[in-house]
Amino acid sequence: MDSISVLNIDLFQKGKNTSDFYFSTVRNHLIVGHRHLEKAHRHDFYATILFTKGSGVHEIDFQKYTVEPGSLFFMSPGQIHSWELSSDIEGYLFFCLQDFYELHYVNQKLRNFPFFGSVNFPRKLQLNELELNENLTLFQELEKEYHAQDIMKNGLMLSLMSNIFIKSTRHFSRDFDHLASSASLSYFKHYQEFETLVELYFTKEKSITFYASLMNISSKHLNRIMQTVVQKTATDVITERVVLEAKRMLMYLDESLVEIAFRLGYEEYSYFVRVFRKTSGMTPTQFVKKYKA
Repeated sequence: MDSISVLNIDLFQKGKNTSDFYFSTVRNHLIVGHRHLEKAHRHDFYATILFTKGSGVHEIDFQKYTVEPGSLFFMSPGQIHSWELSSDIEGYLFFCLQDFYELHYVNQKLRNFPFFGSVNFPRKLQLNELELNENLTLFQELEKEYHAQDIMKNGLMLSLMSNIFIKSTRHFSRDFDHLASSASLSYFKHYQEFETLVELYFTKEKSITFYASLMNISSKHLNRIMQTVVQKTATDVITERVVLEAKRMLMYLDESLVEIAFRLGYEEYSYFVRVFRKTSGMTPTQFVKKYKA
């Protein structure tokens, strides 16, 4: 099985003093990095991409999104993505390593933003004309600062990034208006805690009781929180995270299906296949044929 490339931020900064932050227009990025970007790949950094012109399809972790003016995408390290874009595509993007942001914002983690921290939130935000213009101004100011050599350069860049992230979080809250009340905001914090725990233990622990116990709540209340925030059961959230990891492993690990199932906590391969098929609509073998063709 061929491996999926893991791209690091230095690849796009040839001939420069590399840093933990990178900014480019989409058009220039496709020119500079074309040999790395032609196939599905992963990043070791956080990515934010705004499209202002053109069309296409952007696939992130096997979820396809349409690309159009005002499409704003967020990607976390480790996600597999690919795209097919029209020849007239235009926009802006920036990449940053976790330390670049979190060393300056000690109490604010990138994972706290729902589009970076939650595998169950969409990675695309579709902006209306006013929102697009507001974000365009922020991206262009960020581009200007990136190329400048002024005092406190990083501070202003981080401020502009935070502005983009905070406004986007508010836009997501608008789209998910069931999160608007203070009670639901409390639920969302519990949801974030649950997803953090799932990220730590999903290969070993599949039981709702295990996670509810760590959160000091009942399994029934945990399910109520999940239904309110993402309209899924807690088991659905756990299983979808397991299957997503299975898909990633099937794509880039040279291991048998049985070995992958065992690494994900399934001693019985046939049961793993049933879980995978129920969640994704195909067997692991069918998935490999579809994506590795």
